[in-house]
Amino acid sequence: MIKKEDVFKIGTFAKPHGIKGEIGLVTEYDLTGDSDDPYLVCEIEGILVPFFIESCRTKTSTVVLVKLATLDTEEAVRALANQDAYYPLDALGGEEEEEGDLDVAWDILAGYSLIDEKHGELGEITDVDESTINILLQIDHQGEELLIPAVEEWVVSVDHRKKHLKVSIPEGLLEL
Repeated sequence: MIKKEDVFKIGTFAKPHGIKGEIGLVTEYDLTGDSDDPYLVCEIEGILVPFFIESCRTKTSTVVLVKLATLDTEEAVRALANQDAYYPLDALGGEEEEEGDLDVAWDILAGYSLIDEKHGELGEITDVDESTINILLQIDHQGEELLIPAVEEWVVSVDHRKKHLKVSIPEGLLEL
């Protein structure tokens, strides 16, 4: 049985595409670049259900057309429209990604603990603000909102199992 802690949200299913069972997936995650993608997961009536990927291709910069095994008609995939799509954590290769290996969209890090090398745990990432050119991580720091720029070069490691994002924030930034 698949558990919520074993997957992370990568996007949302849009509408069916064509009549052969393809469906649009709105995501920033690149499914087409990795042929080892085992499956996507969707929550149906409270149960996480795996759907094995038969094929996928890029439609736009944020939409991937996905063909899921056993779903061969427009009607079959219509039930997935507007549902969140999840990806298995174990398919990321390892429990912890090292510096420079942040291969996921920033928004999946909501709910992770932000840990700085010098200051320790700063709090939980409550949201990711992508409304401007500079992406900001919103942190609940002892009941106060703390905004930290999302800079890939600052990432030391990501542990998806423990939901920890370890960073090295430049000196003086937290005092601003």
